[in-house]
Amino acid sequence: MSENDVISNALLILEKRLKEPEAQFTCSNDTKSYLKLKFGELEHETFSLLLLNNQNGLISCQELFRGTIDGAAVYPREVVKVTLAFNAAAVIFTHNHPSGQVQPSAADKAITSRLKSALETVDIRVLDHVIVGGRQTFSFAEHGLL
Repeated sequence: MSENDVISNALLILEKRLKEPEAQFTCSNDTKSYLKLKFGELEHETFSLLLLNNQNGLISCQELFRGTIDGAAVYPREVVKVTLAFNAAAVIFTHNHPSGQVQPSAADKAITSRLKSALETVDIRVLDHVIVGGRQTFSFAEHGLL
């Protein structure tokens, strides 16, 4: 079995575990492990949403925007459309930094603020924004940036 097969199997197990009724996404270790496996080794930047129900259970993980090695354009209108289409009550934003550096840039902070404001207008809670870089993560919520 190759390393990619092991990672694929681990993702399937984590997805199954995270979709169980009692699982709640409050940026637990399982959530971070899932995000590191799913996005940590990508060679391009991607911006995704974890769409959550009223009990913070996972509805879906949706990749919305794909970029290059150092950026991805993110459009608040599209984020709002997807959250409404899935009838999400809350979201966790996530994106990766292919460089491995997980400290948020000024642009990361600005888009998080814009997205949070846009979603507040339609009563959707933003629980966190997690940046993944290789095997590391940075949580906006844990660092008081939300």
